[in-house]
Amino acid sequence: MNENRIIQQVTVIFSSFMVFFYLGVGIYLIFYSDLQYLDKALKVIMGSTFIFYGLYRAFRAYIKIVELFFKKDKNKD
Repeated sequence: MNENRIIQQVTVIFSSFMVFFYLGVGIYLIFYSDLQYLDKALKVIMGSTFIFYGLYRAFRAYIKIVELFFKKDKNKD
């Protein structure tokens, strides 16, 4: 296994943790936030954006995880 593949694997694992961060912030803003200085509509817009971006990152991370961890390396001889 070459070093570039290991770096890509570490990056995709970090990306997976960031998915939980984005989804968590989005859910917090929509359902649990009690910030008085933000309007309700703004909290829903920001929370929805975080959730949709988190779902997008989850999809991209899933594709990279399958590619890096479950497929054979073509360059390996």
